[in-house]
Amino acid sequence: MSAVIKNSTLLFLKDLHKNNNRDWFNENKDRYTSANANVVDFVETLIEEIGEFDEEILKTDAKKALFRIYRDVRFSKDKSPYKINFGAGLGMGKGNRISGYYLHIEPGKSFLAGGVYQPETSVLKEIRQEISMNSSEFLKIIEEDEFRNNFRGLSVENKLQRVPNGFEKEDPMAEFLKLKSFIVVHPVSNDALMKENAAKNFGKIFKSIKPLNDFLSAPFL
Repeated sequence: MSAVIKNSTLLFLKDLHKNNNRDWFNENKDRYTSANANVVDFVETLIEEIGEFDEEILKTDAKKALFRIYRDVRFSKDKSPYKINFGAGLGMGKGNRISGYYLHIEPGKSFLAGGVYQPETSVLKEIRQEISMNSSEFLKIIEEDEFRNNFRGLSVENKLQRVPNGFEKEDPMAEFLKLKSFIVVHPVSNDALMKENAAKNFGKIFKSIKPLNDFLSAPFL
């Protein structure tokens, strides 16, 4: 049987959301350990699926790909000590590769994502130049049928009001050049997480991100 996200893992996250404090967490440390192991197991299976079309991902360590559940609250008004989700980044920041895949597990709010999230200024400028100079190739990727079926287009979170300096206001790709991140998101239901073939299904969705990831990383390889 394929690895799946267990109902007990989702229940742990639901309970953590209601009891986000150290006393409760310490009392339920065994539940966390079990849930964390379940997610690592699932990510290992997902890495194998993605590796079928992106061999670089096979070098990923599932345990290291998983983000810590402990929040950095130093500069946050919200002092809740724990994240109420499990997240795993695959491929991002490995060598010269700036793009990758992301799995977010949170009851009722899970999703798959890919691309480049909030890159530093120099990287952002390079990506924008690549889009401006190779517009037909970029548009071909995001207008491909399977891509459009899986995603509603690139996220417009924190989009600039104006075309950034260094680019023509009349650039045909102006709306894309205003983006600060180049990511796509696919919502995932709790039921989809717990299906026996979940990793295989997610792998197919991630496969449609591969051309976008290749395009975004191309200037840095």
